[in-house]
Amino acid sequence: MADVYINSRFVGTVDDINLFVENIKDERRKGSLAEDVNVYTDIENNEVHVNCDGGRARRPLIIIKEGKSLLTERHLKQLKDGEITWADLVRQGVVEYLDAGEEENALVAYDETQLTEKHTHMEITPGSISGIATALVPFGNFNQSSRLIIGSKNQKQSLGFYAANYHIRLDMDTNLLHYPQFPLVKTKLHDVTNYDEHPAGQNMVVAIMCFDGYNMEDGVILNKSSVERGLARSTYFRPVSAEELRYSGGLIDEVSIPDKEVKGYRSEADYKFLEGDGIIYPEAKVCDGDVIIGRTSPPRFLSSLDEYNLSAAIRRESSVSLKHGEKGVADFVVITENEEGNKLVQVRLREERIPEIGDKFTSRHGQKGVTGILVPVQDIPFSANGITPDLIFTPHGISSRMTISHLLELIGGKVGALSGRFVDGTLFEAESELNMRAELLNLGFKEDGTETFYDGRTGKQMLAKIYVGNMYYLRLRHLVANKMQSRARGPIQLLTRQPTEGKAKEGGLRLGEMEKDVFIAHGASLLLKERFDSDKTNLPVCEKCGLVAVEDQYKNRKYCLMCGEDVNINYVEMSYAFKLLLDEIRSLGIYPKLNLENKY
Repeated sequence: MADVYINSRFVGTVDDINLFVENIKDERRKGSLAEDVNVYTDIENNEVHVNCDGGRARRPLIIIKEGKSLLTERHLKQLKDGEITWADLVRQGVVEYLDAGEEENALVAYDETQLTEKHTHMEITPGSISGIATALVPFGNFNQSSRLIIGSKNQKQSLGFYAANYHIRLDMDTNLLHYPQFPLVKTKLHDVTNYDEHPAGQNMVVAIMCFDGYNMEDGVILNKSSVERGLARSTYFRPVSAEELRYSGGLIDEVSIPDKEVKGYRSEADYKFLEGDGIIYPEAKVCDGDVIIGRTSPPRFLSSLDEYNLSAAIRRESSVSLKHGEKGVADFVVITENEEGNKLVQVRLREERIPEIGDKFTSRHGQKGVTGILVPVQDIPFSANGITPDLIFTPHGISSRMTISHLLELIGGKVGALSGRFVDGTLFEAESELNMRAELLNLGFKEDGTETFYDGRTGKQMLAKIYVGNMYYLRLRHLVANKMQSRARGPIQLLTRQPTEGKAKEGGLRLGEMEKDVFIAHGASLLLKERFDSDKTNLPVCEKCGLVAVEDQYKNRKYCLMCGEDVNINYVEMSYAFKLLLDEIRSLGIYPKLNLENKY
């Protein structure tokens, strides 16, 4: 006797587990039961679990009977000719979907060479173990699994040709690579997904070597001349929009150049790019503070009496301008309506992004790194054939990460570039390393991928042979221009009187508790003093009760709220945030007394 559960609910018992399970599978394959029913036998606990609920990851496998695949040559020919589809294979019981539970009771073969009488299913293709993005990584089976996952994630962040109609789209925060290329080392998935229609990288000449330590800690070194010729160059697009909102009483915003009578009028210089309709003209070069769309709004608060008041008719300025640190070129202007029928103005800004120090690059194997330096071509080491690398990669990135696929792609890319063909690096079905090495030898190069290099600055031959080849490198969307943040004097918060937080609010980087400890350890007391007085304030404190006193500058008098006027009041230097803490403690009904002593 065995217990039967449907979607984890007990429904009854069966006498023969195997017969019951086989019946369910047969009925499902015949089409009598739904295709998404899965059955799992738990022999240890003598239970059968039947599942048909949502949220289960299921994958297709070919059914094996008596050691033979049910998918025949006839099926394959019919699929090729378009006589049958995938759905027909599932309906005929040739292919079925298993979930994690039913897969526990199955024995799955990789390919036909492994088939035995015990096997129940076979993989459609060995590479189907991975998802689409992961299957785009060449020679993925030579990789550590964690690096393969990172490699698939990195491809999603790469800059490329995301849409062919980008010039009429107003997408948020998009990047467009100027000269995208198809990889020399590809997989079958590249053809299936039409990767050539939306590529996201470039084939670069990559040398694995150290160069003055600028590529330590995963850094990469770029050839400055390659960058000047357009390597990894991209454009950044960002929309700015404004709409004419409607308010109660028939009042409405107005897109126009604000009059000088408007409350909050900036200056003529701020509106210099606006045309007569209050909208910027295309191809205008703007920077932070410049107005993109001029707009005026009705006054915020209207009482019943203000309707007859002339001063109430003064509108307020509500133009859209660029925030601190932003710049670009007005690329595209659209005047349209939103869902409510209000006028909507959208302006797309573009900015050319040339690779610079701090920009992130990666191969498809999770070997990501930040640009450490751009070296002029005359200083870069060159091979005996006169080839200078576009990118120099650190050799220390391979040993701990064990990304052998990174090294194989270098060889594959070199073979593909020299013989003018694409190299197949599909998961479990890639071209063999031996064949690629033999082909490289026939092409007149060393079969291990190394070449003799000369120092560009001294002209001397390098002692070590340098591993060099072609590799598909991606530029990631983490650009230093989007993240750069600094401040001198600027805005402060109302509550704590400390500098604002965040890039958009013109904030700086916080010097916290741990950074303070570093200063103390170094004995940098003056720097510590300078850094920790951003909210320094002098406050009157009553010597009798120890509470913060009041200074009335209008009547020129000082007094304590508890003790009155005839007490000694002294000024104490403290942080405004500490004063705020004292106030909050006092609001809880706790008495925070300051015991004052003489400084000297």
